[in-house]
Amino acid sequence: MNNQNKHINRKIYILENLGCAHCAARMEERIQSLSGVSAATITYTTRQLRLTADNYDALLPQIQSICSSIEPDVVVVERKPHEKKSAQEKISETKDSKKEALATGAGAAIFLLLVILEHFGINRMLTLAGFIIAYLILGGKVLLKALKNLTKGHVFDENFLMSIATIGAFAIHEYPEAVGVMLFYRIGGLFEDIAVNKSRSQIMDAIDMRPETVNLIIGQEIQTVPAEEVLPDDIILVRPGDRIPLDGVVLEGESRIDTSALTGEPVPVHVSRHSHVLSGCVNTSGQLKILVEKALDESMVTRILDSVENAAASKPKIDRFITRFAHIYTPIVVLLALATALLPPLLLNGDWNYWVYTALSFLVMSCPCALVLSVPLAFFSGIGAGSKKGILFKGGLALEALSDIKAVVMDKTGTITIGNFVLQNIITTDNIKENELLQLAASCEQISTHPIANSIVSAAKEKGLELSKPSTLKEIAGEGILAVLNGQVILCGNRKLMEHHMVKLSSCQDDSFGTEVLIAIEGEYAGCMIIADTIKPEAKSSVTALKKRGITTAMLTGDAQNSAEAVASKTGIDEVYARLLPHDKLSILQSIRKKHGSVMFVGDGINDAPVLAGADVGAAMGSGADAAIEAADVVFMTSSMEAIPDAIHIADMAMKISWQNIIFALGIKICVMILGLCGFASMWMAVFADSGVAILCVLNSIRVLYKK
Repeated sequence: MNNQNKHINRKIYILENLGCAHCAARMEERIQSLSGVSAATITYTTRQLRLTADNYDALLPQIQSICSSIEPDVVVVERKPHEKKSAQEKISETKDSKKEALATGAGAAIFLLLVILEHFGINRMLTLAGFIIAYLILGGKVLLKALKNLTKGHVFDENFLMSIATIGAFAIHEYPEAVGVMLFYRIGGLFEDIAVNKSRSQIMDAIDMRPETVNLIIGQEIQTVPAEEVLPDDIILVRPGDRIPLDGVVLEGESRIDTSALTGEPVPVHVSRHSHVLSGCVNTSGQLKILVEKALDESMVTRILDSVENAAASKPKIDRFITRFAHIYTPIVVLLALATALLPPLLLNGDWNYWVYTALSFLVMSCPCALVLSVPLAFFSGIGAGSKKGILFKGGLALEALSDIKAVVMDKTGTITIGNFVLQNIITTDNIKENELLQLAASCEQISTHPIANSIVSAAKEKGLELSKPSTLKEIAGEGILAVLNGQVILCGNRKLMEHHMVKLSSCQDDSFGTEVLIAIEGEYAGCMIIADTIKPEAKSSVTALKKRGITTAMLTGDAQNSAEAVASKTGIDEVYARLLPHDKLSILQSIRKKHGSVMFVGDGINDAPVLAGADVGAAMGSGADAAIEAADVVFMTSSMEAIPDAIHIADMAMKISWQNIIFALGIKICVMILGLCGFASMWMAVFADSGVAILCVLNSIRVLYKK
């Protein structure tokens, strides 16, 4: 192997002044074809170029040349690790927008004045001079870009096509039409930029919770330092109302923290000394001193930002299809325009002016920007909407696959249930009351460290029951406890223990689910306690929401059959597979896929990683193991099951909006073309079919951000 190719480097660049989605697609295609480039992805919504190459620094001049040749104002700059948009950059962007608005407003005012003057019969030559001035104010930038791009061979460039269309309108003496079309093109472009920038900033501001400064404690002093300078084992101060800047553990203080920015969970969580806290959460009450565990690069706020940016760069199949389609669409419309200008007048001895005018209107709507822009923006909005609810999608492909899910398969512990052992039920004989039986069992179990014993002791303490100390106590492995309490022999354990001591269990009911703890007093059965994992309160409503979508639900677990079926019965899950070993889960998943179609698997354990990777969409609970989160396509930062139907709903909306945009954009363009061919040609309609449709598609794309 060549030594140069041993180390493949990845780097992220920002494409400043990138303002055309179609241009971004062309840049990406040409950069990908460069020698030495393994992969290149341009994400218009974040203006990022993600480059995988063996020597990216040497390629930078070529990349800059490609970008400048397609869109002259684009500057390729390296993204700094902690770079956030500065106040100066925001002011500069605002000034540019104001300049654009002022130029457009001045051109519009002159145009309206000239239209009024024409109406009153003012000399045609005077108004022509005025229309030329208005045209140059409105279209001067477009003409210059067209000339620059023409020298580089870009015949199908949007600026060139718009210039030809409007100059053609001047040539056939349609002066107001030429200026009006350029005016509406500028207005459309202005509104499109505002809509895209607003949606981009809304999403990025919502997820970019990285701190700029941190209150660092040095000795007895508190210093405000840049966040990237803080290292693990430093101590920071977080005051009430402040966002926790870095991941760490509480050294001093007590408070409640709002985790909704990470998990979507609205209820604040109590933290005190030794509690682990994540960056991005808001400290709502007490002052906290936190020992930093992770630097900014590795903290949760940076991981979330990287996750969303990576997801935006992972393009779904529909996006790639539209990009390929755009390469075919524009030349076809241009050829159709040429045929419309020449064939009808030659073959039918028709009106040259009319058919040239119709052809020029076709040129106006030949740019596929509405299509190329709206599809990725719909998916990016879906990714942003998910992050606001604590759902991290790892790519557009995950969203696309999620919208076509036919079955959701879930692990039981940690997904459907909370993952703790709780006393669920006490069943007694007529000779003893519930609290008395609980007191006896808790007294016997109080020295045990087993989770089941702890749950019994906790239940007794919650009821305020006083526990006695047994005079003798013997723990029998795999069976339970034999104790002498207040002079009575107490047996506390499973059926095997009872059978060994000849305890008759004829009155014992076996219709509950969970782990049984049987109690006998002086050889007589007294009752039993059912210990089970707690079903999440939202489990039933979440399963119901999935069923309403026509999605089959299934549960995989290593637990006993009766326990698994009881959980399924309470939550409404359709199919139950119990007593499974880790390797069994993957084969069961494959059989469910054959039966129902594409499958989503939700789990949280280390043993779930193979199943997560094998599913069409793997989703991991954020509270689970790192290996499971790494293998998953979707991560639920909250452990709530509501995230499952929410994620599917967001994916479904993003997919529907993408298709709505495609159908709407193409439908309007085709309708306007047909109207033109039928004698109702209008450049005004053509401008709407281009810029107007693009604005509406952008607004439709960001709808998912506001959907409750």
